[in-house]
Amino acid sequence: MEVRASHILVSNIEEANHVMNELKKGKDFGELAKKFSNCPSREDGGDLGFFGKGQMVPEFEKAAFSMNPGEVKGPVKTQFGYHIIKLTGKKD
Repeated sequence: MEVRASHILVSNIEEANHVMNELKKGKDFGELAKKFSNCPSREDGGDLGFFGKGQMVPEFEKAAFSMNPGEVKGPVKTQFGYHIIKLTGKKD
């Protein structure tokens, strides 16, 4: 199985909570990624494309593979910082 996800990577929990609050207000995930994310994927609205198990750090992978398409989860802490993850697809 592979999943497709977008994410917003920030350096601290306060920023992560701020981004989550903006999403709850209905703000666009891709626009928030471009504005706040520290990851180069921000240029693509946070899109990471499809990936299988073993391609991402364990905490990120566990969260992504437990989600349903359209779902947003976060903050998820990894060695890189705090991620807000949006699952955008799943395929076998």
